[in-house]
Amino acid sequence: MNKQQIISNTETFVKATLKNAEGGHDWFHVLRVWNNSKLIAQHENVDLFIVELGALLHDIADSKFHNGDETIGPKIARAFLKSQLVKESIIIHIENIITNISYKGGNFEQTFTSPELDVIQDADRLDAIGAIGIARTFNYGGFKNRPLYNPEIKPNLNLTKKEYKNSEAPTINHFYEKLLLLKNNMNTETGKKIAEERHQYMETFLKQFFNEWDGLK
Repeated sequence: MNKQQIISNTETFVKATLKNAEGGHDWFHVLRVWNNSKLIAQHENVDLFIVELGALLHDIADSKFHNGDETIGPKIARAFLKSQLVKESIIIHIENIITNISYKGGNFEQTFTSPELDVIQDADRLDAIGAIGIARTFNYGGFKNRPLYNPEIKPNLNLTKKEYKNSEAPTINHFYEKLLLLKNNMNTETGKKIAEERHQYMETFLKQFFNEWDGLK
């Protein structure tokens, strides 16, 4: 089976698997990450086959929707890739990408690095900021029935991995606990450049939000 056929089969598999997923972590999120990964990869020395597979499978079973279990995604990816006769070394690389791609709080240190992970991680983080990032954040907050904002609950900038995963804080707090931090955590020059504009958009949004909240305009 050639690489393009495996990519096509992976696309079909991910679409089917995520057909009922929450709107911020559905097929369209994966599609955006896939497209941005290919864009960023044009300027990086990477294995594009691994980048495409990793981007397509990075959210195949997000732990947020599986009681925090971070082992399900890599297991599903492994079973699928074995069915496609993908080499074991590539399967292990994809497993490591899935395990290490997500932001897990400011005190978390990932245990694996590769140029391919850097590219996909940047693409995933870009989808968490800017206009789409704002939309996804409030979509997930509504999904979890969180308040929009509560002035009495301050953002916690020193969340542990466990605290980050279990947080029930208002949606606005998530901007300070994650989204506004991503600009300075991009890996590639292309990712950094795109993140700058999206970051500024979020800053403008927050200024408008608080002006409206306080009845200033």
